[in-house]
Amino acid sequence: PSSASSHTHWHRVRQERNAMESRSRATDEKADGWRSNGIVWRNVILMALLHIGAVYSLLVIPRAKPLTWVWSYVCFIVTALGVTAGVHRLWSHRSYRAKLPLRVFLAAANSMAFQNDIYEWARDHRVHHKFSETDADPHNATRGFFFAHIGWLFVRKHCDVIEKGKKLDVTDLLADPVVQFQRKYYKTTVLIMCFLVPTVVPWYFWGETLWNSYFLASILRYTVSLNVTWLVNSAAHMYGNRPYDQNISPRENRWVTFGAIGEGFHNFHHTFPFDYSTSEFGPRFNPTTCFIDLMCWMSLASNRKKASVEIIQARKLRTGDGSYGEGLTD
Repeated sequence: PSSASSHTHWHRVRQERNAMESRSRATDEKADGWRSNGIVWRNVILMALLHIGAVYSLLVIPRAKPLTWVWSYVCFIVTALGVTAGVHRLWSHRSYRAKLPLRVFLAAANSMAFQNDIYEWARDHRVHHKFSETDADPHNATRGFFFAHIGWLFVRKHCDVIEKGKKLDVTDLLADPVVQFQRKYYKTTVLIMCFLVPTVVPWYFWGETLWNSYFLASILRYTVSLNVTWLVNSAAHMYGNRPYDQNISPRENRWVTFGAIGEGFHNFHHTFPFDYSTSEFGPRFNPTTCFIDLMCWMSLASNRKKASVEIIQARKLRTGDGSYGEGLTD
């Protein structure tokens, strides 16, 4: 009976994966009308408008209430955690376990980030790690800073990204009901979490104008969070030192670490991708690690994976560039 139940479960998982891939293909086909010579003009136009809106938002700052500034920053932190603690360290790398309430919060925060749903983000990130700096890497840094930062969103995915992505094991993502729910209702959750909630709260609770709250807590916050995340793909693959493995491109970059709340220890992360802290320094310089530690203290998370001091030191001596220090670029 248990064998039959297991067979039924995995059959259902395979069906769900096929359904997800079909939806992805349908989305790609729908976008074909916006594509010419490999360029996805829809993304080019939308990103241009978004960044123009963000520049205008700077003019709104002096007119907004101080509480709206604080709220915008709170939304930025929640957005960042949806990426760093959520889709990156939890769902992409399984570097710790999270109970249902925490997974629901992180999924909502990920919708606030609006950087693709958990399933697609985690799948592509696993491809990025397995085939880093090759044509199968979605944001291959060998194609230049602009491509690694934002240009990869302006063109069709390389066929290797798609083919390699199909061969990865993503059954854990398909078996997670939170991931499935977020993917199914992604557009709705993005509308609510990325735009509606950040805009309405200041207006409702302290009388901010909808105009000011929309441009600061939604447009400016969203644009900044996108670029901070993209810097991990671009700057942290090009600028900094490599104390753990000098044979790979990812670097330790203090500025990215600061902006991306702990994600700039990139040479360490690509050397030890299973480590929940993405750094040998634990909570130091790493707000995301502090958050995960707090969740463990509250019994909402557990099973944090960590590279041992002995393994880290041995790897430094064997493949590092000799820049031991704090693992941060000068």
